[in-house]
Amino acid sequence: MMALMAAACSRGGWSEAESRLILEGDGLMRVLTVDDPADSLVLRSECSLMSAAELQAPEYEVLAHRMVITVTDPSQDGVGIAGPQVGVLRRVVAVQRFDKEGEPFEVYPNIRIVAFRGEPVDGPEGCLSVPGRRGKVLRWRDIDISYTSLETMQDTLETVQGFTAVIFQHECDHLEGVLYTDKLDLQ
Repeated sequence: MMALMAAACSRGGWSEAESRLILEGDGLMRVLTVDDPADSLVLRSECSLMSAAELQAPEYEVLAHRMVITVTDPSQDGVGIAGPQVGVLRRVVAVQRFDKEGEPFEVYPNIRIVAFRGEPVDGPEGCLSVPGRRGKVLRWRDIDISYTSLETMQDTLETVQGFTAVIFQHECDHLEGVLYTDKLDLQ
């Protein structure tokens, strides 16, 4: 029993399966899709928050790096990816920030959308986990996000607007087990 507890502590709270998935293999991670029944079960699961110890463990840094490598790989060419899409049921997303100079990809642990403003607008969406399909979804263009700052380990609030706000909403839906296809505008 003590050996099991010591092993868990050495991973900073990450499970053995999570550690193995994150740390073993090269940079690119497999993207789960709705075409596989086992993947669908993961994609429909809610994600858990990460503790400060988990965010400071090597697994988090490697996961964040590998998520960006995966979403930017020419085989994917996405603008965002969420933990469950790579098999990790944690509240983490990587999003391309079209609202910042250089349009960088940034990773947000423990993210939540805490406010929506204005009226939702219809727009086209697709998803790496739903290959070969696109549809129109109503999304807000002005939101506030809350996430854990890795520098302070405190919640940080940020306002996001435009297309980047749409990306955040899409990726945060994944953390609740929701796919964009659940929100298609059928009008």
